[in-house]
Amino acid sequence: MRIYIAGPLFSDMERSRNARIRNLLLASGFETYLPQEDAGISYVLIDEGLAKAEVRKALFEKDIEALRNCDVIVCLLDGRVPDEGMCVELGMAFALGKLCIGLKTDSRAMDKNGDSNIMIDGCLSRICATEEELTAEMIALRSRGQDVETRK
Repeated sequence: MRIYIAGPLFSDMERSRNARIRNLLLASGFETYLPQEDAGISYVLIDEGLAKAEVRKALFEKDIEALRNCDVIVCLLDGRVPDEGMCVELGMAFALGKLCIGLKTDSRAMDKNGDSNIMIDGCLSRICATEEELTAEMIALRSRGQDVETRK
């Protein structure tokens, strides 16, 4: 099972959390795609001298290809509002028929009537509240032999 991990990657804290989640999933025997690790970080590549337009185009194309090739997208929803890039990745994954699962450990809610935006909630088949719950959910999906190519 290939898992695309979508979330913000702009601070040390975000990148550390993303890597920790990736490591949990790898330790459980899953293949992962984490944009910060597998494609790169735009401002780092630009600082290394690569052209901004080329970097942005290449990262976009790598991430789109990874979305097409994943079985599941895990969306990291923590924060006062969800990351814009994660929202686009979620929408694309949903449109591609991928199983979409959220992880929200943050108690803040963006919408006074629910956990998050109706459109985000509508794309997600489940929102896990802890990293352990997320790992258990992925293991359960694998053990059931569920066809993750189609949404629940």
